[in-house]
Amino acid sequence: MYYSDFTKCWSRLTKDYKLHMDQELAPSLTEAQLTALEVLDDHERMKPSDLIPFLATTPAAVTMLLDRMEKNGLIHRERDDQDRRIVWVSLSEKGRIETQRGLAIRNEFMNSVLSNISMHNQQLLVYLLGKMTAPKNKEHALSTS
Repeated sequence: MYYSDFTKCWSRLTKDYKLHMDQELAPSLTEAQLTALEVLDDHERMKPSDLIPFLATTPAAVTMLLDRMEKNGLIHRERDDQDRRIVWVSLSEKGRIETQRGLAIRNEFMNSVLSNISMHNQQLLVYLLGKMTAPKNKEHALSTS
């Protein structure tokens, strides 16, 4: 099997990606903030708890992240008119601008990496990664036990 080769390539790619994103997004944005901004950009507004599955972190970490983002003017928080216990989070204009900047930085990196392989192989790579990351169904899980 190619586990070792895959692991080495994957580690190098993720290390290069993280380094690129950290350098290019700084000082006004982090990768976690970009992820939150991108999710918020897809929705009009969200509750902080709705961000947890997208960020794969704890409620406390989401609160801290949103605190920093609000302090930097990237988001707005507002209480629900009907239920004051609910807080809605939405993008500010600065947040929209930073989202576009961050996505451009990410796309630039991905373009530079993927341009090393043909369009057909890019499609194949996306397909294969999709197969690797697809949720396992119960039947498959039972048949492999």
